[in-house]
Amino acid sequence: MKVAFIGLGRMGQAMVHRLLDAGHQVVVYNRSVDKLKDVLDRGAIHAPSIRNAAAQSEGLVLSMLADDKALNAVADGPEGLIANLPANGVHVAMGTHAVGTIRALAARHAQAGQSLVAAPVLGRPEAVTAGKLGIIVAGPAVAAEKARPALESIGRRLFAAGEEPGAALAVKLANNMLLACAIEAMGEAFSLVEKSGAPGALFREILVDGMFASPAYNAYSTIIADKSYDKVGFTAALALKDVSLALAAAETAAVPLPSVSVCRDRLLSAIAHGGAEKDWAIMAHEQAIASGLKG
Repeated sequence: MKVAFIGLGRMGQAMVHRLLDAGHQVVVYNRSVDKLKDVLDRGAIHAPSIRNAAAQSEGLVLSMLADDKALNAVADGPEGLIANLPANGVHVAMGTHAVGTIRALAARHAQAGQSLVAAPVLGRPEAVTAGKLGIIVAGPAVAAEKARPALESIGRRLFAAGEEPGAALAVKLANNMLLACAIEAMGEAFSLVEKSGAPGALFREILVDGMFASPAYNAYSTIIADKSYDKVGFTAALALKDVSLALAAAETAAVPLPSVSVCRDRLLSAIAHGGAEKDWAIMAHEQAIASGLKG
C-alpha cells in the first residue's frame, strides 16, 4: 500500500525502514530535510510539504511527532492534514500526546469527514528495528482496519483499545507512569540498602534472581547499581513530559495518582541539577542524594 509518513526523528526513521522493508510505498515529509537522506536512498518518496504528502498518501498518513504543538501544527491550517486529506482519509498519530489533545484533534478530523487513529508505541527505536515494538491502537473501526497493514509492518503486536482515540493514550501513559514508579521505588530500595552498608550490586543480583526477574527491573536495576545514568535510553526531560501528561489525564478523569506525583518531583529535581538529558533512572540518584549518599 501507499502511505505518507510525517516526522522522521529516530523513531520515525526506524518505522519508515520497516514500512519499506515490507514493500510499502512511503511518501515522507520532515521539516528538517537533512534527516530524509537515508530513507530516500532506500526508495522513499520525498514530499516537499504536508499538503503534498497528504495528496500522495492515498488517504493514509502516519505521524510520529515530538509533542502536542508539533502535532497540531501538522494537522491544522491551510497546509495541514485536516485541510488536505480527502474525505474518509485517516491520520494515524503515533506519538505520545495528551489525551485531551488527541480527543480534540479527533473531533476536528471528524468534522472534516476524516478519522483519527491514535497508535502510541511501546518501545524505543531499537525495538522498532528488531521487530519487537508494541502498538496500542484506538479509533473508528473502519479507519483502524485501513491502517492495520502499515501498523503490522511496523510493530510486533497491535493492542486494540477501542474506538475512542484518547483511550490509547491513556493506556500508553499508564504504562509509562507504572515504569516511572518502579524506577522510583527501586531508587528508594537501593538507597536503603547502600546506606545500611550493603553493596548495590548485591541487591541488584537478588532482585533479578527472584520475583523481580523481568526486563524492566533487570535493565533499570543495572543502571542504578552501576550508576550509569549517561547510558541514555529515555531522558529525564522526556520522562517528565510523559509523567506530566499522565497527571493531566488523571486530573480530567478525577483519578488520584500520588505515586506519580512523587516521580514528577524527582524528575524536576534531577533536571534542576542538570540531568535533563540523563537516563530517567537518574531519579534514583536524586533519591540517593536525599538520603545523604553521594549518589
